[in-house]
Amino acid sequence: MKIGLISDTHGFIDPSVFKYFSLVDEVWHAGDIGNYFALKQLLDFKPLKGVYGNIDGTEIRNTFQEDEIFEQEGIKFYVTHIAGAFGKYTPRVKNIIAQQAPGVLICGHSHICKVAFDEKNNLLYINPGAAGNHGFHLVKTIIRFDVENGKISNLEVIELGKRALSK
Repeated sequence: MKIGLISDTHGFIDPSVFKYFSLVDEVWHAGDIGNYFALKQLLDFKPLKGVYGNIDGTEIRNTFQEDEIFEQEGIKFYVTHIAGAFGKYTPRVKNIIAQQAPGVLICGHSHICKVAFDEKNNLLYINPGAAGNHGFHLVKTIIRFDVENGKISNLEVIELGKRALSK
């Protein structure tokens, strides 16, 4: 299964997302979708899993939950928007990791793209960075990967270009 991972769109879906995610089976959004228009673009494009973020309003919170925990191709995934810094997770997230033992933690919020293995919690940490134009990040990023038979492969960080700077 091919996955397109995105976060922190803040109401803007860069048109190149549709090109880079054209061959994915599902899109996963790690929160701060931003508005219903951005959500609808993704829903109309591919099957979508997601969580709401701290800026998301009622429409998005009625569509998604704060956390999603699911198994895909033999791997347990935990998706949430605010997890805390790599290895220094919030108490809420630490509890969920302890109870659920996911193999992969996916989050957003920081606008910092990072993929690293957390040895202490025995999980892969993935934050795709920010794909929208709002925030302090300079370059918009998304991630693509394959998941099959309990393994993640072909993980790619894709740069969409510089974010639009406000005037």
